[in-house]
Amino acid sequence: MADVSRIEQFRKMADADPTNETAHLSLAQAFFDGGMFPEASDATQKAIDINPQLSRAYLLMANALLQQKRRDEAIDVLKRGVTIADNRNELPPRDQMIAILSGEGAPVPQLQQRASVQLGEDQIVCSRCQQIKPKMPRPPFKKGIGPTIQAKVCEACWQEWIRMGTKVINELRLPLSDPSAQKLYDRHMNEFLNLA
Repeated sequence: MADVSRIEQFRKMADADPTNETAHLSLAQAFFDGGMFPEASDATQKAIDINPQLSRAYLLMANALLQQKRRDEAIDVLKRGVTIADNRNELPPRDQMIAILSGEGAPVPQLQQRASVQLGEDQIVCSRCQQIKPKMPRPPFKKGIGPTIQAKVCEACWQEWIRMGTKVINELRLPLSDPSAQKLYDRHMNEFLNLA
């Protein structure tokens, strides 16, 4: 059964900022979780239109299409998604999409052969922008996910999240003292930073 209040929250957020890929992807996930697969497909397509490199969106779109018995379309989406995820070195969504393609008896796109990248002591490959960047001098939080963010996210992408996170808090009216609101905020952050 669809969580109407959750859907409405994300719909308001997407309507308030039509360029917010995270809002459209969250709305799509809420539709999918509620069994509203055509609506999930539409919302996911909007997220992909905003950010065609959002590999998780291709995985969600394909699953929504498969639920609608639209196998051929789902396979096309999965092939594009595998290529994008592989190019961005986003292994979990890539491997999930490969598993679905294999389960459907569909061919898997050729994957890149990567030479190992030698990083300097204070360098990272940012999980969001996929570029080699300097490591943040200190974690944004002392506990919890702070050290992971320092190890995987560049300063520019972190600052981009700060701006987006403020929108998430304001548009969803999240009281961060509430554990469920904090969990929702963290989910948006992980998706945005590609840490999910």
